[in-house]
Amino acid sequence: MFRKKNNFNSARIDTLIGQGTEINGDLVFSGGLHVDGTIKGNVNAAEGSDALLILSEFGQIEGDVKVPNMVLNGEIVGDVFGSNRVELAPKSRINGSVYYNLIEMAIGAEVNGGLVHETSENLAPKRLEDKSIPAGVEAKLATE
Repeated sequence: MFRKKNNFNSARIDTLIGQGTEINGDLVFSGGLHVDGTIKGNVNAAEGSDALLILSEFGQIEGDVKVPNMVLNGEIVGDVFGSNRVELAPKSRINGSVYYNLIEMAIGAEVNGGLVHETSENLAPKRLEDKSIPAGVEAKLATE
């Protein structure tokens, strides 16, 4: 009846960007990334990875964030795309839209932009439709 909450706090962290560190440029990662510093550029998870971003209350990102799982407690200036789960902690400040599949938002979290729910079907690649005219119809149109 009661399930234990899936907690990201015990997740494995592969990369740490410490407080006082500034990265200028885009960042692509896999695994776990913990940010206490500043990133001026887009932050993306490697394609096909089940990456996790943890942005502490001291962390700041100026750019778009595209990561499947994230726990945000710092500031982001840009859009956020979470294909799996987005957790907004009490001190998180997002200046941009948040596109999410699942979202958890604590009291005090701030989003200055839109909240857009994206289902897993919308996140899947779109199929191209064949909108060409069938041969029989094309011949009929030519004779009219």
